[in-house]
Amino acid sequence: MPRRNSRTLLDRLRTPGRLSGFLKSASICVLVAGLLSPLAQTTATAAAPNDYCGGQCSDILPPGENGNATLAQILLNQAFGSQPDHAEDQLGPYANLAKGYPTLTNSTINTFFNDASFGVASDQVASTLSPAGRTDVTIVRDKKTGVPHITGTTRYGTEFGAGYAAAQDRLWLMDVFRHVGRGQLTGFAGGAASNQGLEQQFWRNAPYSEADLQAQIDNAVATNGARGQQALADANAYLAGINAYIDASDSGRYFPGEYVLTGHKDSITNAGTIDHFKLTDLVALASVIGALFGSGGGGEVNNAISLLAAQQQYGVTKGTEVWESFRERNDPEAVLTVHNGESFPYATKPADPQGEALPDSGSVTTEPLVYDATGTGADQSASAASATATANALTSAKRGMSNALVVSGKYTASGHPVAVFGPQTGYFAPQLLMLQEIQGPGISARGASFAGLSMYVELGRGQDYSWSATTSGQDIIDTYAVELCQDDYHYLYHGTCTAMDKIEQKNSWTPTTADGTAAGSYTMRVWRTKYGPVEYRATVGGKRVAYTTLRSSYMHEADSIIGFQMLNDPDYVKSPQTFQSAVQHINYTFNWFYADSAHTAYYNSGDNPVRASGVDAEFPVWAQTAYEWRNWNPTTNTADYTPASAHPNSIDQDYYISWNNKQAKDYTTAPWGDGSVHRGNLLEDRVRKLVAAGGVTRASLVKAMADASLADLRAEDVLPDLLKVINSSTVTDSTAAAAVTKLQTWLTAGGKRTETSAGSKKYADADAIRILDAWWPLLAKGIFEPGLGTALYTAFQANLPVDESPSAAHGPTGAHAGSSFQYGWWSYVDKDVRAVLGESVQGPLADKYCGGGSLSACRDILISTLKTAAGKTAAQVYPGDSLCSAGDQWCADSIVQRTLGGIKHYNISWQNRPTFQQVVEFTSHR
Repeated sequence: MPRRNSRTLLDRLRTPGRLSGFLKSASICVLVAGLLSPLAQTTATAAAPNDYCGGQCSDILPPGENGNATLAQILLNQAFGSQPDHAEDQLGPYANLAKGYPTLTNSTINTFFNDASFGVASDQVASTLSPAGRTDVTIVRDKKTGVPHITGTTRYGTEFGAGYAAAQDRLWLMDVFRHVGRGQLTGFAGGAASNQGLEQQFWRNAPYSEADLQAQIDNAVATNGARGQQALADANAYLAGINAYIDASDSGRYFPGEYVLTGHKDSITNAGTIDHFKLTDLVALASVIGALFGSGGGGEVNNAISLLAAQQQYGVTKGTEVWESFRERNDPEAVLTVHNGESFPYATKPADPQGEALPDSGSVTTEPLVYDATGTGADQSASAASATATANALTSAKRGMSNALVVSGKYTASGHPVAVFGPQTGYFAPQLLMLQEIQGPGISARGASFAGLSMYVELGRGQDYSWSATTSGQDIIDTYAVELCQDDYHYLYHGTCTAMDKIEQKNSWTPTTADGTAAGSYTMRVWRTKYGPVEYRATVGGKRVAYTTLRSSYMHEADSIIGFQMLNDPDYVKSPQTFQSAVQHINYTFNWFYADSAHTAYYNSGDNPVRASGVDAEFPVWAQTAYEWRNWNPTTNTADYTPASAHPNSIDQDYYISWNNKQAKDYTTAPWGDGSVHRGNLLEDRVRKLVAAGGVTRASLVKAMADASLADLRAEDVLPDLLKVINSSTVTDSTAAAAVTKLQTWLTAGGKRTETSAGSKKYADADAIRILDAWWPLLAKGIFEPGLGTALYTAFQANLPVDESPSAAHGPTGAHAGSSFQYGWWSYVDKDVRAVLGESVQGPLADKYCGGGSLSACRDILISTLKTAAGKTAAQVYPGDSLCSAGDQWCADSIVQRTLGGIKHYNISWQNRPTFQQVVEFTSHR
C-alpha cells in the first residue's frame, strides 16, 4: 500500500462540512487510483543476518509504521475512520500493556511488542521492492507491521534504500520538519496559530541561513577524516533515495495527500511540485531534533530574576541561601543514575563567582521575534502562540524525554543483562520516529530513527548489542551580557563596537483546504552576535546590555552523525568500551545505555564547555575575554570541552535507571527539580527491589516499567507524609475526613491512575485522583507563598512549575502528551513536610515553610486547602478541550497521537512511558 499520514497541522480536516464539500468535488477515479499500491507483491525470502538475540529482542512504536497516506486515504479516514495499512497496528498493543502487564510473562511480551529479530521469515514477507529498479538494494516489508527491512550489497545502494523507505513512510512529515527547521512552516502548511508557534520556537534558537547550514556540513566532513567522507557519501545516497521516491510518487500520483490539501499539488491535473530534498535540509531537521531533545541549558536570566527576588525578600546573604536550597544543584537525596558514589564535578558552584552580570531589578524585557505582523499573524491567537513558543524556547526545563531500566547479568535469571529502554518523544501521527532495519556494508542495525535523518538507526540494536538514550540536560548553553554601544544593534566585542547580524525570515500564508486560517504574514527577526542570538534586553549597573545565549552545539547540528554512524557499524561497536567511544562523538546532551550478552554500560554525551575559572553556569556573565569558554573561537564556535573521563560513565554497575534524573554525584544539570522526589524514584525503587531479590527477567523488568508508568508520583512519594501531618490529630471536619479516607484508600491500592477495567474509560479511585489533582497546586501555594512572599513564589515558578499532572498542558506538544511528573514542587513539599514532622532531611530547604514550621499550623493549612480541593467538581478540575468534555477525567489524561498530517487515531489511556521502546536480552556474542 502507499504509505500514510496524520493531524496537528490539519485540524480543520476534522470539520465534517469542509470534508463533505471537498468529497463532492473529488473525482471518484482519483480516489480509486490513490488507493492503488505502487509496491509489487512477491513471495521472496529475506535471510536474517547474524543475530545474537535469540528471539529475545522486541520493540514497539505507535501508532504504526505507515506515515504516508494518499488523498483518498485521508478523505476516507476523515469521513469513515478507515485506516491505511500499518498506520495504526502498533497503537493497540502499546495501549493494552497498561492493563495487561500484571500477568505478563516472557512468552507473552510480544503480545504488547514487536519481534525485533533481524530479517523477515519467508512466510511473513508482505512485499519486496527494488527501489528505482536498482539491483544493489531491496526493501522487504513484513506482514505484521510493514516495517522496512533494507538490505544492500553496496553502501550506496543501502543508503539509497534507506532514503527511499523513509520517504515511503514519512515524506510529508519530513517535509514539515525541514520547514520547521528553516522557520518556514506557515508558508508551507498554513498559518494556524499552532504552526506559528512551532516555527517560532525552533527558529529563535537556531536562526540559520543557507550558508550557515552548508558550513555545518563542510565542517563535519572536514574534521572527521574518512568517516566524515563516508557520512557525506551516505547522506547523498540517502537523499537520492528520498528524491527518487518523490519523483516516482509524483508521476504515479500516490504521493501524500496533504500536498493537495495544502495547495502544493492539484488533485485533478497533478500540477504543482514537491521539492527535492538537499543536504542542508538534513541539517535543518537535525536542528529541530537537537533543540527538542539534546540541548541542555539556558534559563540563566530566569535564575537571576529569582535570585534577585530572593535577595529582596530576605536580604543578600539569607536570600542567596534560600535560592540555593530551592535550586538543589547537588541534592544529597537526589536519585542518581551512577549510584556507586563516584563524583563527576561539572557546573558546580564556584567559591568566588566571577564576571556575573545580574540585571537591574525590573529591567529585563524579552527580545521580540515577530515584526510587521498582518492579518492572522497579529491576532490574539497568534500572540498567545508566540508567547508560549518564547517560553518554551527560553526555558531550561525541556520536557517529555525518556527512560531506561538496565540490569546486569549478575542479577538476572539467565545470567545475561536485561534492558527495557526508549525515548519519550511525545505522540504524533505520523510519529516523529520510524522503525527500520538496515543491513549493508558497514551497517547492521534495527531500531528507530527520526524521520528524514534515518540514514542510520539512531536508537536500537546491532548484531549482538542494543543501545538507547534519555535526555540528560547538563548545561551546554550559557548567557552572556553584551554591552551595547552606539545603538541597540551594536555591542562591544573585545573593546570594539561591533554591529549585530540581522537574520530574517519573512512568512505569509493564505487559506487552504487543510488550514482555513485567514491570510496573514510576519517577519521573524533575530539579532545575532558572536556570543549567539539576542534573547533579552536589560540594564546591568545602569549599563544597557543584550543577553545572548551561546550553545556549544550551535553551528554544529551535523556533528553527531559520526557517532550514529559508529553505532551502526558492527566492526566498530564490539564491547562496552567501543560503545562509549562511539557515543562520545555525539554532541547532543544525552544519557546513553548499552547491553550485550555479558555487559552493560552508560555514558553521558555532549560537548561540555570548559568555563573560565570562577564563572557560575547558573547566571549571566559579562561578554568579556576573561569569562569566555576556554580557547573559544567565535568563528567556528568551538572551545575546549571536558574530557570523556569527566562525563558520568560506568560499565557493569549492578543496574542503571534513568528518567531524566541527576546523572551522578556533583554533576549539575540545568533544569531545576533534582531533589528528594523525582519521577526517577519510581524506577529506582522498583528496580532496586528486583535486583535485591535476583532472578530478573525481561517480563519482570517490563512489569516494573509499566507499573511506574501508571503511578502518580505525588501520591506514591509525597502523599504519605501529607497524610501523616493531617492525621497527627483526629480529623473532625466531615469534608476533610471523607477526602482523607478516599486518598488513603487510593494510596493503599497503589496510588495509580488506572482504568477500572480495560476500555472502561473510568479511573478506579476517581474521586481521590480528582482531589489530589485539585489539591496539589493549592497546598503548594498554601505552604510556600506566605513565607516566600508572592514575588519570590511567582519567580520560583518560572524556574520550576508547581505541578505536571497528566492532564496538564505542557511542553511543545501541549496536553494529552503522556509524559508527566517530570517537573514539579514534589521535592520541596516532601522536604518541608518532613522537616515540620521532625524527620531527618539531608539538604533541607533554608527555612521551614508549612505553617512557619509549626506542625499544628501546617496541619491547618493542609486541611483548609484539602477541603477547598474536595469541593471542586470534576468539571472545574478538568475543564475540557477540543477533544474532551468538561469533567471527563479519563479523557483529560488520555494520550492523543497529535496529528501532523491528515490521518487521525483514537486516544488511549494514560501511560507515562517511552514512545519507542525496546525489550532486549542477548543470549550470545560474536
